Amino acid sequence: MILSMLSNGSGARRGAVRGLGVLGVLVVWLALAGLGGSSMGMLSEVQENDAASFLPEGAESTQASQAQRDFVQDASLPAVVVVEGEGELTADQLSQVEAFAEGIPAIELGEGLTIGDLLLAPVVPVPSEDGEAVLVAVALDADRANEQVGEERVVNEVVAELRAAASDQLGQDGLEAWVTGPAGAIADLVEAFGGIDGLLLGVALVVVFVILVLVYRSPLLPFAVLLTSVFGLAAAAFAVYQLAKAGAVVLNGQSQGILFILVVGAATDYSLLIVARYREELRRVESPHTAMRRALRASIAPISASAGTVIAGLLCLLLSDLTSNSSLGPVAAIGIVGAFLAATTLLPALLLVGGRRSRAVFWPRVPRPTDAPLDQHESLADLEARSGVWGRVSRVVGRRPRRVWVLTTVALLGAAAFLPTFQASGTSESDIFLTEVESVAGEEVLAEHFDAGQVQPVVVIAPAADLTDLTEAIGEIEGVIAAAPLTEAGPPGAPSDPQAPPVEVDGRVQIEAVTAVSADSQEALDVVQEVRAVAHDLSPEALVGGAAAERLDTQVTSARDLRVIVPAVLAVILVVLVGLLRSVVAPVLILLANLLSLGATIGIAALVFNHVLDMPGADASVPLYAFVFLVALGIDYSIFLMTRVREESLVHGTRDGVRRGLSVTGGVITSAGVVLAATFGALAVLPLLFLVQLAFLVSLGVLIDTLIVRTLLVPGLVHDLGRASWWPWHTKITS
Repeated sequence: MILSMLSNGSGARRGAVRGLGVLGVLVVWLALAGLGGSSMGMLSEVQENDAASFLPEGAESTQASQAQRDFVQDASLPAVVVVEGEGELTADQLSQVEAFAEGIPAIELGEGLTIGDLLLAPVVPVPSEDGEAVLVAVALDADRANEQVGEERVVNEVVAELRAAASDQLGQDGLEAWVTGPAGAIADLVEAFGGIDGLLLGVALVVVFVILVLVYRSPLLPFAVLLTSVFGLAAAAFAVYQLAKAGAVVLNGQSQGILFILVVGAATDYSLLIVARYREELRRVESPHTAMRRALRASIAPISASAGTVIAGLLCLLLSDLTSNSSLGPVAAIGIVGAFLAATTLLPALLLVGGRRSRAVFWPRVPRPTDAPLDQHESLADLEARSGVWGRVSRVVGRRPRRVWVLTTVALLGAAAFLPTFQASGTSESDIFLTEVESVAGEEVLAEHFDAGQVQPVVVIAPAADLTDLTEAIGEIEGVIAAAPLTEAGPPGAPSDPQAPPVEVDGRVQIEAVTAVSADSQEALDVVQEVRAVAHDLSPEALVGGAAAERLDTQVTSARDLRVIVPAVLAVILVVLVGLLRSVVAPVLILLANLLSLGATIGIAALVFNHVLDMPGADASVPLYAFVFLVALGIDYSIFLMTRVREESLVHGTRDGVRRGLSVTGGVITSAGVVLAATFGALAVLPLLFLVQLAFLVSLGVLIDTLIVRTLLVPGLVHDLGRASWWPWHTKITS
């Protein structure tokens, strides 16, 4: 669109057409920004953060959950109020807790709702055996609790009101109360993600702005690049919101955070490449429009290949069996499309809005046409001399290419040696928060005074004929405190009467196994595995579910996804590289170099996470996300370099082409890498273990790709191989 706009017309008519074209592009993007701006603020309304909804239909815990609905009409989402005293509770304190429990149904939520409208069972306070605490279980209707009312989900309102009421009524006379359980954890998670719209985006934009000011040394140009990123994000947010609202994609908090960072980083990278080439062309021609047309023609291939590579890699996530992973693919791909369109249409319009005075955007370092030979027309020595540090790096690679790539490979292999020590078998739910939250503190108090697993027991759905054998066998498993069938006696939510007959539906019964540890803990997964082994041995038709089983199935599915998606991403990226570089050897070298970079990144991260930060391991999906982002994004810098190297090699030969390409692109690619690393690093402002680890991995990996792989390893390899790097189309290269 912009290219055709820049090419049409002649004289005054040409200027008018150009001006109208620029104005038209700006109007379209202003309209998109208006729609997308409101959508960005509403993305949290269409988030889905329930881990159970991410599992595939074939997962055993999913099947158990579906079967469980025959026994319980409505799914429950428990909020648990734990009240603790300074010692054994007095009669007056117990009376206070009972009065608080009686008043819970009347607590108002707004919109005419009360907590009582959501309850599936009476609110019954249960004292602990040691007499020092009381548990108040609030069984909420899961479907209604997850509904959106205004700008908040009902469950968040319930937890907020429960915490306020507990503080007012119980926060005295030696009592202390916490609201925990699944509902409390969801509310705390939503609050942690609440910083995405403001804090995360603000930090990312400030960091990018500071870097751009240092790169351009101009007060105006950084604003054009930042506007490009923000408008691209607005367009992507509008599309994602509409798809999530229609149920076409599932958006969760971490996907939204990644979307924001990815668009800002990618749009800035593409903009840096275009601006750098535009600056070069402004030193050749007088007309800014001509310079921009040339810059876009030279930049569109590497930017398209970069965007296409990332999009293709992200869409491979559709092969995941976890909805949280598979939905991230299209969400992030939409973000890359928004970044690409903004960089290739909006940015040129912003840079040309001043007409013939458009050069002023570079003030005070305004590029002017020069009679001196540039790039392909000047000698290699002169080019390296004016390229500063990158010229010196180019000379080092040119003098000793084999030593450069061999030493670099050895160093990366040394870091990659620690990769097997990377712990990614999963973490407890309480470990995902990096700051103190009430749900985690309450869970710890709950475990001190009660059987931690009684809030979310392991659920076994099995034939009624196997009830006795299964109940006895499961009850004997280490880590299981008690196992009993769901009975008909008593009101919903009241303790089961072991003498009452079990509930039987279609010849099946439900057995609930209370574990010694919380269902949110990693230890509970070991108990679930043992329960499944025993249950399947005694009753092959048995299904084992519950919260701990869902977490176990999530980790197992994540491991499966890694085995399936990694080869798919590598194959897709290789095809894109072969088509772009018209070679087989160079793409294979680039891919192997980036895999080595990935191994080194994870190896270094293992040392930092295990021994410096003393982290409790990583989520099972962290290696997959790190792989997809580092291979897809990290390879961009080799693409930017090698497309320029090929352009130069067609004129000067491969070895001079490598040195020329490295000298010319060194500054802009390094700036792009630093920007992307800094934007991903902004994820660390959200106090969640997964995002902090991902921020470290991607930021470190991008810097390694930018400063080591693209700077030393790939240029050294290609220079050493020479024209053979372009096999089987190497005959087009002069030497």
